[in-house]
Amino acid sequence: MLINLHACTVGEEILDAVPNGVVVSEVVIRELSHQTSRNNGEYEFIQGLVSRGKLEPVPLDGKGFEIFQALISGTASIGDGEAATIAIAASQRFVPVIDDGKGRAQAESTIKKAQPAWSLDLFLHPRVQAELAGGKYVDAIHLALREGRMRIDEKRCNAVVNLIGVERAKLCVSLPGYKQLLRGWEQKKC
Repeated sequence: MLINLHACTVGEEILDAVPNGVVVSEVVIRELSHQTSRNNGEYEFIQGLVSRGKLEPVPLDGKGFEIFQALISGTASIGDGEAATIAIAASQRFVPVIDDGKGRAQAESTIKKAQPAWSLDLFLHPRVQAELAGGKYVDAIHLALREGRMRIDEKRCNAVVNLIGVERAKLCVSLPGYKQLLRGWEQKKC
């Protein structure tokens, strides 16, 4: 989610428009402190959001740490960031925002009462659309897909392509079934 918010260039505006607070695991913040994130501006972006109160860092509590350990050591282990996000959501009753398929499957089996959200859900929130009017939210989705390689659910792929347009969708290799979509778009040209 954070990489997508950074990539879209209006991530802070999106967080301002979302009516509820947004928390992030301290594990995720540490994970994004590596040199690549420092070089591409992601780390500075996240630190800025935290310092301005747009994003609240949350540590793993006792129950959360147990869930985290189980998620990173199981046979279908996932990355530390996804595991920490799921653990905090499960232990503190938050809705996690996860785009990775393996992470979503783990979230669904760990958190029985709430489906994980997609980053796309933030971009399509009615208040975000209202605040980023004039197509600005559409541009943000395109940039998150193209630059952040945001993943979306296959069920909404056609709607997203219709929203951003085929020409821009051709630049978004993270779209589900991208190669097949591209072949279809190229065949329609002939």
